[in-house]
Amino acid sequence: MTFDLAPLSGLRFSKGHGTGNDFVLVADPDGDHDIAPAAVALLCDRHRGIGGDGLIRAVRSRQLPEGAALLETNSEAEWFMDYRNGDGSLSEMCGNGVRVFVHFLIEQGLVVLEPGGELTIGTRGGVKVVARTADGYRVDMGPWEFIFPSQAKDRGMDSLVKAAGLDVDRPALSVSMGNPHSVVALADEAELAGTNLTAAPVVSPQPPHGTNVEFAVPAEPLVTDGVGHISMRVHERGVGETLSCGTGACAAAVATRFWAGDDAPDTWQVKVPGGVVGVRFFPGTDGLEHVELSGPAVIVATGVLD
Repeated sequence: MTFDLAPLSGLRFSKGHGTGNDFVLVADPDGDHDIAPAAVALLCDRHRGIGGDGLIRAVRSRQLPEGAALLETNSEAEWFMDYRNGDGSLSEMCGNGVRVFVHFLIEQGLVVLEPGGELTIGTRGGVKVVARTADGYRVDMGPWEFIFPSQAKDRGMDSLVKAAGLDVDRPALSVSMGNPHSVVALADEAELAGTNLTAAPVVSPQPPHGTNVEFAVPAEPLVTDGVGHISMRVHERGVGETLSCGTGACAAAVATRFWAGDDAPDTWQVKVPGGVVGVRFFPGTDGLEHVELSGPAVIVATGVLD
C-alpha cells in the first residue's frame, strides 16, 4: 500500500477498544482533516500502521453535511462520529465504536459527562443517546427492523449464507440496526469455532448495501434468571472477522429473540471473542421498539502521527 501520510503529520491520535473491537481515534473538531480512504486503510493496517478495525474522527456536526442535517431536528447533537471501516469505506454506525467515541471525547476534554449523564451523538445511522454508567456506557441504538420484512415474518429467514467450514448453506435473518446484518443460527459451540471467517461469507440474496454476518449459538438453556444468552462471531463488512461488533450483537439478539417466540426475554447477554455485551429491548417514545447496547470502553494509547 502506498500513500503519503505527510499531510497528517503532527495529528494526535488515540487507540481504543470496546470488548476487543478496536479503533484509531482522532479529534478534528473544526473538520480540518479530510482523511482519504487510502490513509484510513494505512492507519488501520496492523503491520504498517497503528492497527484497528476502523477509524473514528471526532468532528462537530455542523462541519459535515450529514451532521448539519441532523442538527436541524436534534440541536443537542454537537458531536458527529465520522466512522470509517478498516478498508477506508464509510459505515453508518458502530455500537462498540460509539461507546469508545464518547469515552474519547471525555478523555480529550471535549465534553464533560459524569456517571448517570447522557450525551447525544450524531452518526450516519442517525442520532444516538449514550449514557455513562459506573463501569462503561449504554447506548440507545434506536429501533430495529427487518430488511426483508415479508420473508422474515413468513419464514423466520430470508437468505442463505455460505461460509467456509460449514457443510451446507445456512438460513439467515436480515436485520437493520441502522446498518445491515445477516444472522445465522448454529447448532453448538463446536460448529461456531469451526466456521472459517478469514474470507467473507456469501449471502444470497444480499441486502442492497452489503451486510455484516453474525453466527450465533443459543445457550442451553437459552434463558437463565430471565436473561437470554448467546455466543457469537462476526464477519464485518469492509473489515473481516472482529473480536466484537455492537450492532451485530444487537442484531443477533433480535433474531434469536424472534426465533424463540413470544415468551423470549427482553434482556440478553451476548458473548463475543472479546468479552460480553448487554442488549435490552424497550419501547421508544416514537412508538417503536428500541434496542439498548451496554458495555465497556477503553483507551489504551495515545500518540502523534509522524
